[in-house]
Amino acid sequence: MDFIELKQKSEELRLNLINLVHSGGTGHIGGDLSVLNVLTVLYYHTLNVNPKDTKNPDRDRFILSKGHCAEALYCVLCDKGFINEEELEQYGKDYAHLGGHPDRSINGVELNTGALGHGLSAGVGMALAAKMQHKAYKTFVVMGDGEQAEGSIYEAAMAANKYRLDNLVAIIDRNGLQISGSTEDVMPLESIRARWEAFGWDVNEINGDDVRQIVNALDNINFNSGHPHLIISDTTKGYGISYMENVAKWHHGVPNQEQYETALSEIDKRIHQLYKEGEKE
Repeated sequence: MDFIELKQKSEELRLNLINLVHSGGTGHIGGDLSVLNVLTVLYYHTLNVNPKDTKNPDRDRFILSKGHCAEALYCVLCDKGFINEEELEQYGKDYAHLGGHPDRSINGVELNTGALGHGLSAGVGMALAAKMQHKAYKTFVVMGDGEQAEGSIYEAAMAANKYRLDNLVAIIDRNGLQISGSTEDVMPLESIRARWEAFGWDVNEINGDDVRQIVNALDNINFNSGHPHLIISDTTKGYGISYMENVAKWHHGVPNQEQYETALSEIDKRIHQLYKEGEKE
């Protein structure tokens, strides 16, 4: 996909996400929206994964460590053919297969997540296994910024540097807000770049609301550097929905009918504009 197509796909997935959270009656919608562009680029541009061959030993591994943003991942997995629409539509209903956090019973999910701080450690194990088995697959881990207060992350960061895991890519969804408010009020994180560079990681900071910057960051990773890689993805909580953007209360929430219709209208306008731009290319 080119940049316009990736933007179109991201907006279509945003529409699906709003429908899913509204119909399911639950969801961590703010973080879903902030991480959706990264998930779009990963699954439609970067990752070597196949819904028809999910156990291929040479597949890339992806871990959504911020597992409370499962709704965004479910929309992507459904659109890619890992799970079917009927399964997705049951989200939020009694006895639904898809829960509030991803688990390995769901096709395409590599790791049960939701207990924050564990995803990177598992990712280190996967990346180390690839090195030991002389496999070419890469491991990608998406973390939240509030999650950075978990100490196990830094044990994993040290191990990744020790074992020179240049086949490991961590991405922090840096939207600046968590359930209790600003990350810098709850537990100051800055300077994230200096901290991770001190751990021996290659660090790149981008605008994670910009599809082009995400693509360029992932395309330009040097997988022969001898260092693990971190992308600090500066994003907007509630991205793409005007009344949700940078509002902490939308960490978790369900739009009422009026809010739902406003969200659909805003996304629909952007989709139409992007298709116009695509026709001019």
